[in-house]
Amino acid sequence: MAARKPTFNQHVLIDTTPLPDSIPKVKELGATSAPLMSASFFIGARCKDYNDDFMQCKTENPGKGEFECLKEGRRVTRCARSVIDDINKSCLEQFRAHWNCLEMQNHQLWQCRPAEWKLNKCVFENLGLEKTIPDQPKNSTPVHLRPRQIYANRMIIDKPYIPGEKEPASSS
Repeated sequence: MAARKPTFNQHVLIDTTPLPDSIPKVKELGATSAPLMSASFFIGARCKDYNDDFMQCKTENPGKGEFECLKEGRRVTRCARSVIDDINKSCLEQFRAHWNCLEMQNHQLWQCRPAEWKLNKCVFENLGLEKTIPDQPKNSTPVHLRPRQIYANRMIIDKPYIPGEKEPASSS
């Protein structure tokens, strides 16, 4: 048994200094990791230019970019918020199903492909945003479009939604 008692020195530090007026105000997303992960590729598709501007600012201001890049960071947050709001308005049922699946499956994307395909279809049809994986080799099938997910706990029967391809007629 240890001779000394453990002590914890944890305090919540809050900086109450208001931001200068030159930094635009923005409401935070207020989403947990599962909804953000579910919408991440769509956020990336719509907000690419803002993300690139923010990353360029951080690169040009090494070690001090936190304050210099607040304006660009706020633009990224505002854009991401608009994507989340649009998905909630257009595809709430599919969005909820997908992020709830991610929440229950420890954020393992391959466990939730059928819900993801339904979300991808809804978002493409309603918002025109397509899930693409950056730097995907041209001659290979992207992992999210493969009907066989080798690590999934159960076999997937559904077919992936591929934008621009005709869907097979349903037998019902």
